[in-house]
Amino acid sequence: MSRLAKLAHSARRIAPLAWPVFIGQVAVLAFSTVDTMMAARAGATDLAALAIGGAAYITVFIGLMGIVLAVSPIAGQLYGAQHYEACGAQLHQAMWLALALSVPGCLLLLFPQPFLDLARASPEVASKVRGHLAALAVALPPALLFTAFRGFNTAVSRPKIVMALQLGALLAKVPLTALFVFGAGALPGFGAPGCGMATALCMLGQFAAVWLILRRDPFYQRFHIGDRFSSPHRGSLLALLRLGIPMGGSIMIEVTGFTFMAFFISRIGATPVAGHQIAVNLVSLMFMMPLAIANASSTLVAQRIGAGDPSDAHRIGWHGVEIGVAIAAAMGSSVYLLREGIVGLYTRDAAVIAAALPLLAWVAVFHVADAAQAIAGFVLRAYRIAVVPLVIYALAIWGVGLAGGYTVAFDLTGLTPAALKGAVGMWSAATAGLVVAGTGMCTFLAWMIRSRRAQA
Repeated sequence: MSRLAKLAHSARRIAPLAWPVFIGQVAVLAFSTVDTMMAARAGATDLAALAIGGAAYITVFIGLMGIVLAVSPIAGQLYGAQHYEACGAQLHQAMWLALALSVPGCLLLLFPQPFLDLARASPEVASKVRGHLAALAVALPPALLFTAFRGFNTAVSRPKIVMALQLGALLAKVPLTALFVFGAGALPGFGAPGCGMATALCMLGQFAAVWLILRRDPFYQRFHIGDRFSSPHRGSLLALLRLGIPMGGSIMIEVTGFTFMAFFISRIGATPVAGHQIAVNLVSLMFMMPLAIANASSTLVAQRIGAGDPSDAHRIGWHGVEIGVAIAAAMGSSVYLLREGIVGLYTRDAAVIAAALPLLAWVAVFHVADAAQAIAGFVLRAYRIAVVPLVIYALAIWGVGLAGGYTVAFDLTGLTPAALKGAVGMWSAATAGLVVAGTGMCTFLAWMIRSRRAQA
């Protein structure tokens, strides 16, 4: 079989798992898109509050989510080995872990002063941020429990049920957000905090549906998930934490590299951070495609490892990287060419449009590098390798991207050209950080595959 034929064969295996993940994750991101569009129409203050509050929530949620998602490679290997009851028990342990992690997470959201100090938010913006995060504190526990369910279903090649639940939540999110942001009748409009209220109701409803599915869907009977619930098991929880903490750290570094940009850019003013909010929402939407390919590739790799077929695991993992980078190059180039019209869909405010467009100057390079690092990172997690990616992310995204961006954007050296001062400097450095991360992750993955093949 030729190399192209092998690549096409891998693509046919990845696609059935990737497309439901893509649609489901787009639905999740559409929560933020809906919030951004409605907050933008409520006013620049609400949009700035949403940017700061959203950055704070994402920082907390993503870090905790990464720990809970350790269930996916662990359950995936057990599923590949056909140890179904042990596989189902991992979901129970991940749910216990999600509940435990919700406690510190909610405290951070209810007492957000460190985030407000970092953003140097005005009193008016800070008040709206507090209201937004208080509502999201209600959303966090069911969101983390749903993350455990999502990770488990990814591991057992059943992403469509997750997609259906995410689409259902989105359908509820749109009218609820409009209701709470703008008000209706006797109900006043809350602006940005209304976005959090709508999200909280959707997350509670989504997890209620999960519980009914686990109890009644015949698919889960062989895992013994609904008929018996495992109590917390020290060994299983420690295994999740050993893999999940570096996984969560990697994801948190990746996300905070961009959420902290919102805090720093907010120091410049409401209009620059509003432009940043639009740009980051757009690149996040683009990221859903490589994220879907990463999830599918990681699932197949974990299952093949569990089935005792390392050669196929190596092949599908590397092919996932190649496929994802090729698609990212096509998507990034298209968005770059159409960026003016796309930004115009978010807002008609000329000042905000002018603030957003320069941030997308490197969108094609940004997206290709983002795809490479994400897919390689997910494949490494399928092998339960998470510490090396954590180091690469810290150096590339926090070092080059965030620290470098702050230095350039605020001209700490006195050498920054005028064109790179402000938000543009932050985004230029973030692109450079992703290039370093993508190169490092792919190089390490290639070395790991070659080493294991040589040992075999």
